[in-house]
Amino acid sequence: MEYRQLGKSGLRVSAIALGSWLTYGVSVEKEQSMACIKKAYELGVNFFDTANVYGRGAAEIVVGEALQPYPRESYVLATKVYFPMGDGPNDRGLSRKHIMEQCHASLRRLRTDYIDLYQCHRYDPSVPLEETLRALDDLVTQGKILYAGVSEWTAAQITDAVRTGEHLGLHRIISNQPRYNMFERGIEEEILPVCVREGIGQVVFSPLAQGVLTGKYRLNQPLPEGSRATSAAGKEFIQRLLTTENLQKVETLKQIADEAGIPLARLALAWVLRLSGISAAIIGASCPEQVEENVKAVDLKLAPELLQKIEEALA
Repeated sequence: MEYRQLGKSGLRVSAIALGSWLTYGVSVEKEQSMACIKKAYELGVNFFDTANVYGRGAAEIVVGEALQPYPRESYVLATKVYFPMGDGPNDRGLSRKHIMEQCHASLRRLRTDYIDLYQCHRYDPSVPLEETLRALDDLVTQGKILYAGVSEWTAAQITDAVRTGEHLGLHRIISNQPRYNMFERGIEEEILPVCVREGIGQVVFSPLAQGVLTGKYRLNQPLPEGSRATSAAGKEFIQRLLTTENLQKVETLKQIADEAGIPLARLALAWVLRLSGISAAIIGASCPEQVEENVKAVDLKLAPELLQKIEEALA
């Protein structure tokens, strides 16, 4: 396993992280979820990502239970706050009240005394940024979280957070969790340069485009039974990626991968990890075998001529 600095912080995380979105505690059985986490830990993955909203706490419960056998200092645990966790007017967003209450709730579900990385799941324009940043800073001071980060914030919002934090003398945010894969490259133009400049590491999700870049969805073929595209929980997220254009690119990419003797999923993950600004890629897995295969991408370094072929295929 390769371990990378999370931005300019002192925290080192495995280049492959295991996530739990749409899976653990929801669509994947508990025993299978715990087997995936066990396999990841055995393979050197030390970074486990979840969020309070995943199954309204169900994913955190499974992740917390699965990690109980291991020394707490041996892994990095990340969770998030923002989305509704109840029907009340204060049961959502990034107010001080919601952040504090949800941090304590996450700690209980995760069965831990502290969260390594606590991230704002989205930007909340209804709450003063200073209020959000001060709440996160207080949690760091209290030792309930060690580091803070954001997810899916714009370059301008990230810059504003950094400058506001500097002005107030607060602990800096160290991470951004954006969507990034061969089909969704929006962070390259503005967000990545800003984060590199400010020392904020990227913890990217959906590196395989919800499974489209594994090659299991093929042009003019029926959707595979039991796939995310046929599940009630996952199909709304993947349908927008299953375009004719994307599936045509998959055919070309698969040919490139076959010629190089590399599974397409491994190629796609290695492509994501090629950028120095990427600290980790969060994979999803429904069985230990998927974890084992995805971890192999860490050892794959793509030659310049192979990268050129990929760029031409994606053009």
